[in-house]
Amino acid sequence: MRTAVIKRKTAETDITLTLILDGMGNFRGTSGIGFFDHMLTAWCRHSKFDVDLNVHGDLEVDGHHTVEDVGLCLGQAFFEALGDKRGIYRFGSAFVPMDESLARAVADISGRAYFLYDALLTGSRLGEFDLELVSEFFRAFTQEARLTLHLKLCYGGNNHHKVEAMFKACARALAEAVAADPREGGIPSSKGVL
Repeated sequence: MRTAVIKRKTAETDITLTLILDGMGNFRGTSGIGFFDHMLTAWCRHSKFDVDLNVHGDLEVDGHHTVEDVGLCLGQAFFEALGDKRGIYRFGSAFVPMDESLARAVADISGRAYFLYDALLTGSRLGEFDLELVSEFFRAFTQEARLTLHLKLCYGGNNHHKVEAMFKACARALAEAVAADPREGGIPSSKGVL
């Protein structure tokens, strides 16, 4: 089973996160930020990854440290759970509509961290969630997962729908990328390592 447990304790957050790549799509726990939990739930559901999350963050300041550090921990867990990446498809992509919004995600489990984010979100908040934290979360995740992720909001109107489409597109692309390729017995790279 491809799984990892990450513990991170700083002056700003105290996080324990468990990730199971070959799961059922369950999210358990809470970040303390309702909308972020909603997005993590959608991410798990559409990737079929299981995440157990226990966070104590400095939410009295704002949600930045909590969201970024959850992204870092999730990325570390993703990298560890994949191991040597033997037998995976490596690449994944998905378009996901959410009513009037459409998002695209393209992923490469490359061993190289690169994040391209192209999304126009209007306004500054959804409930207590700062919309700037969408890119911060995915940037932190991509950095620690050591993968390439191109995430684009093609169009949309409602911010909730825009963000949810991006989380779901990312989930679908990653699920495809980490799936077992029955024709690939080794490392999916001409270099022999990822």
